[in-house]
Amino acid sequence: MKTINVTQITKTIKEMCIEANHYLTPDMRNALKNAVDNEKTPLGKQILNQLEENLKIAGEDNIPICQDTGMAVIFMEIGQDVHFEGGSLEDAINEGVRQGYTDGFLRKSVVKDPLIRENTNDNTPAIIHYGITLGETVKITVAPKGFGSENMSRVFMLKPADGIDGVKNAILTAVKDAGPNACPPMVVGVGIGGTFEKCALMAKKALTRPIDEHSNIPYIMEMEQELLDKINHTGIGPGGLGGTTTALAVNINTYPTHIAGLPVAVNICCHVNRHAVRTL
Repeated sequence: MKTINVTQITKTIKEMCIEANHYLTPDMRNALKNAVDNEKTPLGKQILNQLEENLKIAGEDNIPICQDTGMAVIFMEIGQDVHFEGGSLEDAINEGVRQGYTDGFLRKSVVKDPLIRENTNDNTPAIIHYGITLGETVKITVAPKGFGSENMSRVFMLKPADGIDGVKNAILTAVKDAGPNACPPMVVGVGIGGTFEKCALMAKKALTRPIDEHSNIPYIMEMEQELLDKINHTGIGPGGLGGTTTALAVNINTYPTHIAGLPVAVNICCHVNRHAVRTL
């Protein structure tokens, strides 16, 4: 049995909120660099160069990559042999977010009530997803999600008869409808199967998978590659101003589902596909 004091969770979450908003993961940095090299249009290449320069400035001057520092989405994968002490785990997570966004001078974008719209002034509460795993480690993923791209996300409750072509069409429809509003080049997270809420959660989690890692299911891997190619042929391009780089990756997760349904969720993220991962 491993014991973790929740103050360690608070400290880690605080650091990760700041880290994720200032630095992209290596796979995302490489993808942007490759996009500059491979973009076919002069305007598209110019915009991608500007995005790379913005990323460089953010790291060197310790300022956020994007002014929308997002709503904190946190995945907690907790080993079943871990014991937390010192208080509430959920309170500790939210305290980490509060400290990260306050001490890190990150924009506070969360409102207390969805209709009254009063700002909480510390970017809490976070969206927290818990999972229980084997062992005695805690894997934490902090993924600040901006709402320019979040607002462009979709859930499709397809019929089983729609099949794989229906799934592909749904994903392409979501991307085309998003157009420039999702701040392309985008990363497209997809969840197929499960239920209404399960497919959306899978799509969100798919955004945190390294974009140079494909699904280990052969036909899903082929679908990821096919859809990426089709999306990059839409002509939306960087910034929505035309070009051959509309998406950097399509990541698809799947799960068993009911005989009567075929749920599909598309969670789109802008080129600032921010997340930080640590294991305690």
